[in-house]
Amino acid sequence: MKAHFLKLIDYDRFANLEILKLIIKANEPELPVKLMAHLLSAQQVWFKRCANLPDVDRVLWPDWKADTFEKIINETRNNWVEFINKLTPEDFNKLIAYKTTRGESYENLLSDILAHLINHGTHHRAQAGQHLKLAGIENLPLTDYIFYLRK
Repeated sequence: MKAHFLKLIDYDRFANLEILKLIIKANEPELPVKLMAHLLSAQQVWFKRCANLPDVDRVLWPDWKADTFEKIINETRNNWVEFINKLTPEDFNKLIAYKTTRGESYENLLSDILAHLINHGTHHRAQAGQHLKLAGIENLPLTDYIFYLRK
């Protein structure tokens, strides 16, 4: 399971960087930038929850600029890789307790949170891609997981 999630985390980084290239090429249209900022912020929130770190600055829709995204993408990926590499096989079935931004308490398996993390990124990259098309970008990159694996 560790190798599987490490591969997915690397895929997520790859796909985020591909969309970031287009955001910059399109002169940073507002909605794709907001969607990517949200995606990246949510990844940091989930990391803090899973790593049992304080979450004092939880903003799910931050006003970040695109020129900060590459650094955030790489740092977040590195944090997840370091975290996952320390896990035992049993850790993936560990319940993670957390509170939502509304203060509601939940518990989910770490493996389910990791699956959500990747799916959440795919969802918002697709939204950003649609807005990039509306901004005049004709060809979106191939960011499907299978295309990543073929490289």
